[in-house]
Amino acid sequence: MSDQESGSKPAVVQFKDASAMKKPAVTPTANPNVIATDAKPKNPPKQNPEGVRHIIAIASGKGGVGKSTVSSNLAVALAGRGLRVGLLDADVYGPSQPRMLGVSGRPSSPDGKTILPLRNHGVTLMSLGLMTPEDEAIIWRGPMLMGALQQMLNQVQWGKLDVLLVDLPPGTGDVQMTLSQKTNVAGAVIVSTPQDIALIDARKGIDMFKRMEVPLLGIVENMSSFVCSGCGMEHHPFGHGGARAEAEKLGIPFLGEIPLDLDIRIASDGGAPIVVSHPNGPQAQSFFALADQLIASGVLA
Repeated sequence: MSDQESGSKPAVVQFKDASAMKKPAVTPTANPNVIATDAKPKNPPKQNPEGVRHIIAIASGKGGVGKSTVSSNLAVALAGRGLRVGLLDADVYGPSQPRMLGVSGRPSSPDGKTILPLRNHGVTLMSLGLMTPEDEAIIWRGPMLMGALQQMLNQVQWGKLDVLLVDLPPGTGDVQMTLSQKTNVAGAVIVSTPQDIALIDARKGIDMFKRMEVPLLGIVENMSSFVCSGCGMEHHPFGHGGARAEAEKLGIPFLGEIPLDLDIRIASDGGAPIVVSHPNGPQAQSFFALADQLIASGVLA
């Protein structure tokens, strides 16, 4: 279920190959090993989608660290603090946000070009998962990924948003580069588990954003601890404090710890994030604390 207003036909969008974009004309030169173009290539100015004030990237170097769970709960927590929030599910090979936010059905389009996103729990959502069957693989090369991302950014009618969170795929590939080059990303939040193997890849993601001149808002340590329901003792199956130590080493903010908790998983699978289903519980409060830190940092001002 979603609270989208229907009435337009389902969107039928032909995603374009970014490599098919117009290239400058070439002219022959005296030197056969040199190709001259009619004009020097220019990088177009960065531009956010119409109505979107700020873009925040949610990233991880490695898959399986809970980045999408953090993204959905953070989006709903920010909405709960009174912000107008959008969530772009750019994790094209594993788009999970429709399930996590309890949204189903294809987006509609009034003119065959503009896409009307869906909305639930106070968050406006667009995802390739809404355009394809849940069990169908998306088998695309880089140019198709870049073209789809640009269309989801610019053809979706996002409306007036204080912040658009972008749930990025793992790694440091085409989607991350396209977002950083085409839009004014206000900052990146890095999600990692405490273990060394995850932090190794998180460092690569941090290095990429530094090279792309995207501000680093901080690191979140997900699956930080587990409280046994039987004995009540706190355990750290993936280690503890690794993300905090990494943040201190790099001189960037540590944004907090998210527990490894069964209720968080059940809530996400059920389409009602923990900040909605149990807003007063300690698990939800860890996401609200993350939202409050971002607001207090001034990045959304």
